[in-house]
Amino acid sequence: MIDKPDAPNLAGGSVGAGSQTLMRGLDLIEAVSHEVLTLSELATRLDLTKSTTHRLLSALVDRGYLAFTPRAGYRLGPKLLLLGTLAQAQADLVQVARPHLEELAASTEDTVHLGVFDGDFALYLDKVPGRRRITISSRVGDRQPLSSTGLGKALMIDSPPAYWDERFAADQAAGSMKADAAVWRERMEGYAACGRAFDLEENEDQIRCVAAPIRDAARKIVGAISVSTAAQYMSDDRMTALSDEVRATADAISHELGFEPSTD
Repeated sequence: MIDKPDAPNLAGGSVGAGSQTLMRGLDLIEAVSHEVLTLSELATRLDLTKSTTHRLLSALVDRGYLAFTPRAGYRLGPKLLLLGTLAQAQADLVQVARPHLEELAASTEDTVHLGVFDGDFALYLDKVPGRRRITISSRVGDRQPLSSTGLGKALMIDSPPAYWDERFAADQAAGSMKADAAVWRERMEGYAACGRAFDLEENEDQIRCVAAPIRDAARKIVGAISVSTAAQYMSDDRMTALSDEVRATADAISHELGFEPSTD
């Protein structure tokens, strides 16, 4: 059996070797999603040589996406169980949070975001536009720096200060708006003390926001929300006044996720 050459893409070019390998790996995962299959069975189904199939399977087993049982074959691995759980958790978070986001957007007339950690970035999961005629460039699916966004700072509130400094330095090196490290660190300490964070035009010119973290039953931060608008509508006094409302909304979402405030 001979491996197929790169297949043409829709634009008339060819799929690169890396993309082809990725697609074959995904094909293998999908093939064992319904039943346990042997190396020979998988090679036949995907029309690949046994050597190529074994190489791909070994890589997927090493990463935990597949598991191998002697004399039986290959099945889905523990990494997929974890990713499925995380995907479900994200879907649940959006579903739980959405009514609260809409209520907060209506109350403030400003744009409201929902985000989560995605590695060392903030991933935007949902966005409810405000009523004001301003454009905020964020989009669902965007990944933004942690140290320069309100969402990112809220997500980091419980993280060790050493992690704050690490992210600040990395984001600055990557091109975030220049800021003084000592001033930024002092503000983060204040945000952590009061349970909310600000974006003072640090991520997008003339855009400010107030953000607060969302916690689950284990008291772990699993997301954050923010209210964003043009600086002309977000004076220092208004940011302070909005803090309680944003925190209250985040707490309401947290409560639905099983979080209970400490009684100490």
